[in-house]
Amino acid sequence: MKITILPSKAYGKTQAPPSKSMAHRLLVCAGCAEGTSRIRNIDLSEDILATLRCLKAMGAEWSMEEGNASGAYGGAEAGTVIMKGIDPGKPREAALLDCGECGSTLRFMIPLCLMSGRTDTLTGSRTLLKRPLTVYEKICEEQGFVFQKSEDRIQVSGHLTAGTYEIPGNISSQFISGLLFALPLLKGDSTIRLLPPVESRPYIGMTMQAQAQFGVMSKWEDDCTIRIRGGQHYRARNVRTEGDYSNAAFLEALNLTGGNVTVEGLREESLQGDKVYRQYFDRIREGYAGIDLSDCPDLGPVLMAAAALRHGALFTGTRRLRIKESDRGAAMRQELAKMGVSVEISENEIRVASGVRPPQEPLDGHNDHRIVMALAVLLTETGGTICGAQAVGKSFPDFWKKLAELGVVVKLEKE
Repeated sequence: MKITILPSKAYGKTQAPPSKSMAHRLLVCAGCAEGTSRIRNIDLSEDILATLRCLKAMGAEWSMEEGNASGAYGGAEAGTVIMKGIDPGKPREAALLDCGECGSTLRFMIPLCLMSGRTDTLTGSRTLLKRPLTVYEKICEEQGFVFQKSEDRIQVSGHLTAGTYEIPGNISSQFISGLLFALPLLKGDSTIRLLPPVESRPYIGMTMQAQAQFGVMSKWEDDCTIRIRGGQHYRARNVRTEGDYSNAAFLEALNLTGGNVTVEGLREESLQGDKVYRQYFDRIREGYAGIDLSDCPDLGPVLMAAAALRHGALFTGTRRLRIKESDRGAAMRQELAKMGVSVEISENEIRVASGVRPPQEPLDGHNDHRIVMALAVLLTETGGTICGAQAVGKSFPDFWKKLAELGVVVKLEKE
């Protein structure tokens, strides 16, 4: 799908989309809970559908109440998911779990698969299956489990045991969250020891917060040690997903091009690490900025766009941008070059100049939702076309609808 955007100023109030990160966590907790839960304010984005598919494959049942009404530019209204959970440790048939392109789904599901003793198969896009899984590979090797990885699938089998798990703190927090979901259900207490430095700590806090809502508790003993009591059970709950700072950042970035957009529905006390985008936007408005992305890698594309629009920036802690849906640093460098902006990339830094001009050719979304949305912000300033614009469905299915409601001139064309 191609989207053409004319130079436009965005104005008005809009509701923040549901937090994809928290929705994943609440759905996993509900899927492991005894009884029926209701999770309100859920967007059926492609990533959320991946988690729902996998929970269903493992025996959970879900249905959607309200929402899911498509508009002229695609997308869906948030609704309520009704989830009847399962005990991941009970005997069941071997399962085939389609994780789509979602790293959270894949890494959250593997420890749960290692509770049944069955040989489960996890599939997904080639890009997804290229993402590192060394933490789980090492655990399976040490405990004598099956972990077989090929280009198009991963097979795992084993009975996860309680104990001490030592994990590098500078890898994706999704590994830590995956273990946090499973370990409380085992007999015996467990400990997760993180080798410093610990990055993406806010996402670990979000997992613990979601679990607490379903009656499962773990706690930090110190800055690098999490203690998990065994023999716990998730309890069915009625909960609401909070607004998403990660995607709200793209809407508030429209203010950098002369708009006046207010995003409502964001909790000030939220644990989401990406809530720092407002502070970082302020820095970029003031002048050339130095910004560390170690705890908020998903903000990389929108902050690079903001830097290009204003005064430029030096981003550090960028190593993990290479292993997202695309190599996000390289993708933004390629597209910003079409707009006359220089980007320099080194091992763990990205330097972005400023001074965008209208692109003379269509921009490429690189099949990455956050790249597409960052480019859309830039094009409200210059005008232009994005190919592969359907990628927003991965996390923000009504993104184009919201832009149009805010007054951005958006023209849809099928490729």
